[in-house]
Amino acid sequence: MPEIPEDAFRRTDEAPDEEFYLTPRLVTHIDERAIAAVTQLYQEFFPPGGEILDLMSSWVSHLPPEVVYRRVIGLGMNEVELRRNERLDAYMVQNLNANPELPFGEAEFDGAGICVSIDYLTRPVEVLREVGRVLKADAPLIVTFSNRCFPTKAVEIWHRLDDQGHMKLVEDYFQEAGNFRNIRSLDRSPRRVFSDPLYAVVAESAGPYVGGLTG
Repeated sequence: MPEIPEDAFRRTDEAPDEEFYLTPRLVTHIDERAIAAVTQLYQEFFPPGGEILDLMSSWVSHLPPEVVYRRVIGLGMNEVELRRNERLDAYMVQNLNANPELPFGEAEFDGAGICVSIDYLTRPVEVLREVGRVLKADAPLIVTFSNRCFPTKAVEIWHRLDDQGHMKLVEDYFQEAGNFRNIRSLDRSPRRVFSDPLYAVVAESAGPYVGGLTG
């Protein structure tokens, strides 16, 4: 990863994340067309009947409603939101900035998604490395983001970059994690003037992390 400024992962609001996420937010953070683009990506990359990890989850998962998965597990910050999510078979509350270690075994999942939340991670490489660990070999991780965020909780480096910079930054996270391959950015923004943009970085798990190696 290129050299990142010392303050790259600071936030304007450094109060405990548990305080910020204490109040349920039963709203969507991108518009309907951008949500449809997320759902289309999941349709393309997640195998029907698979076990899916919805990381940094909330009250909706944007999975295609007509597709049946064997199991969908959500991990997020607010229990009320997670309990409301009808697509989840199980959920857990965890602050990944405080503890990036995922409570799952190796190669448990057939796919994982992080939807419009990567900009809040202060330890993104550690989190992605953990996702690579719990994914089966060749299983996809789909990281989606737009140009909207909670500004006080987004990390400083996210604020410094434009949309193209965000895609390159997330690609760098994947590379530094060291256990992903076929890393590529996608612009899935709806072709409407008044729609939120939607970008994704997608990669496949390359198996267990071996220090320093990238795929």
